[in-house]
Amino acid sequence: MAPPPATTHSAVTLKINGEKHTLSVDHRTTLLDALRERLDMTGTKKGCDQGQCGACTVLLDGRRAVSCLQLAVAAEGREITTIEGMAEGDRLHPVQQAFLDLDGYQCGYCTPGQICSAVAVIEEHAAGWPSAATDDVSPEAGPPPLTAEEIRERMSGNLCRCGAYVSIVEAVARAAGNMTTEASA
Repeated sequence: MAPPPATTHSAVTLKINGEKHTLSVDHRTTLLDALRERLDMTGTKKGCDQGQCGACTVLLDGRRAVSCLQLAVAAEGREITTIEGMAEGDRLHPVQQAFLDLDGYQCGYCTPGQICSAVAVIEEHAAGWPSAATDDVSPEAGPPPLTAEEIRERMSGNLCRCGAYVSIVEAVARAAGNMTTEASA
């Protein structure tokens, strides 16, 4: 006789936007479904549910991740930042403000994932990480100029069905300048 099946649920504690949330989840539950269906954090959107559109992008330990492919149990112990955690009180994150100022959205469905990705893109660029569009990838070269081509390449995992790409690129460029200015002040 076969042994009884092992348990399929676990209690996990997820640290989301600085707050701890403990819940019991099926081992197959994605982080996206835990956020939206169990914790009522609906800012993160379900687009393709296959990791191809970027609408569900969140930050895990400061790095971008598509939450539809991330299991909730595997996110335990990691710092999760969603769109709900970007602003500081009533003050929007510089990327959020740039998207608002420059119309970096149309219908807004992809915007939370775009903003989370943009925050990571700016940090990756500042850290000197090259992209496929970077001409000189030697460490001595330092960060390449954050050109429109660099931004488009770095944001290529986030799709916008409305086609607001021109404004998105402008918003990322402005936010990168504002964030550099704020960091040096």
